[in-house]
Amino acid sequence: MSVAFDVVIRHADIATATDRYLADIGIVNGRIEAIGKHLGGGREEIDAQGRLVTPGGVDSHCHLDQPMSDGAKMADDFLSGTRSAACGGTTTVIPFACQFKGQSLQAAVDDYHQRAGQSSAIDYAFHLIVSDPTPQVLHEELPRLVAQGYTSFKLYMTYDDMKLNDRQILKLLSVARAEGAMTMIHAENADCIAWLTEQLLDAGMTAPRYHAHARPMLLEREATHRAIALAELVDVPMLVVHVSGQEAVAQIRAAQGLGLKIYAETCPQYLMLTADDLDQDGFEGAKCICSPPPRDKANQDVIWRALDNGTFQVFSSDHAPFAFEGPHGKQVHGDDAPFTEVPNGIPGLETRLPLLMSHGVLDGRIDVHRFVDLTSTQAAKLYGLFPRKGTIAVGSDADLVVWDLETPRTIQNSALHHNVDYTPYEGIEVKAWPAITLSRGVVVWRDGQYLGQAGHGQFLACERPVPAQVRGRGHRSPVWRP
Repeated sequence: MSVAFDVVIRHADIATATDRYLADIGIVNGRIEAIGKHLGGGREEIDAQGRLVTPGGVDSHCHLDQPMSDGAKMADDFLSGTRSAACGGTTTVIPFACQFKGQSLQAAVDDYHQRAGQSSAIDYAFHLIVSDPTPQVLHEELPRLVAQGYTSFKLYMTYDDMKLNDRQILKLLSVARAEGAMTMIHAENADCIAWLTEQLLDAGMTAPRYHAHARPMLLEREATHRAIALAELVDVPMLVVHVSGQEAVAQIRAAQGLGLKIYAETCPQYLMLTADDLDQDGFEGAKCICSPPPRDKANQDVIWRALDNGTFQVFSSDHAPFAFEGPHGKQVHGDDAPFTEVPNGIPGLETRLPLLMSHGVLDGRIDVHRFVDLTSTQAAKLYGLFPRKGTIAVGSDADLVVWDLETPRTIQNSALHHNVDYTPYEGIEVKAWPAITLSRGVVVWRDGQYLGQAGHGQFLACERPVPAQVRGRGHRSPVWRP
């Protein structure tokens, strides 16, 4: 057989967000060159043996080597974080270049490129975090950076060192509308959280479980409602990140029912954990401190239904890799620190896809097309990477996952590839795990062995996902593309 391709994957049961069929996949120079039956030979041949093949995951909300202001340090840099991602079937990550108050946005981007260096094993793009929207940021830096491929930015309504007031948010939404950028928003009411926290601390309620008491659902509901109103006022799309339960879901569903371009994301912790996981002996509950906190079993059911019915467009890990032991992670302020001094966030890059494939697709809660849409396709569309990423099509990057759906296993941190000393999903059974992961046609994970290399990953400049607005043309926006 003559060699026509660099790699051929044969007998693949291909699933995309819309289609499913059996075919071979021919790869040349890291891209899909052909899809069909009985393709010519490849220098490397992979027999998928009728196994399910999906697009590589796009994790569009994860934190890697992000600088912190409180003495904490993330355990995963770009090398360990992308290694972990590849072993779990994710082939593109979009972490955050975070601006501190008093810092220029360009300086934050430059610092983050320095941190990424030549370390990444898979492709990556950057979101921006805007915490100090000065006139220079609004009128010079953001427009320039959006034009250079940093086409999404995150805003916070909570955390003292990050939060913006409504007027600042409106100014940033106006820039997003003018420049064609996508905004993401962390929606929790900061003042109410501060008041509740003060009451709890004054009463001596400092244990990790009280983190959930300080951030009840109604504060997420109020902030989500307010964020949607601000987006409606400016007439700009917005994505609400890490939605935890029914009250925020109801706000998002209502907005979508009105035809507003409001998108939503949720994460594994809101399907697999509950507030009870914060209520463990001693300081153990700190392992599950994240914001918003996990809710209860009833809210898990709400999130599952919202994944199935289209409320959510994105399922991300929100990977925030703080070690439990040691001086720079969850115990940065000691093993008896109040919940207010515990770094927020949990690890989850590697387990995101296996958890949703196992407990979503194989357990019959969602179909495989929703799985692909939630974990890959919609993130690529919303953040300006589609169709290079997020699908299996001629011309797309050969980012592919060949699945093993026949080997049940129990999640154990000792078998994972991040640099974090725990996983909140320890002991959870899964029925699925990637057998092979390819990043641009290169096998980076195969049958339990990591084969990736630092520097293989490339930085991706994103396209504008939103049609750029022309100032002075009136209130209504043009048709939304993705």
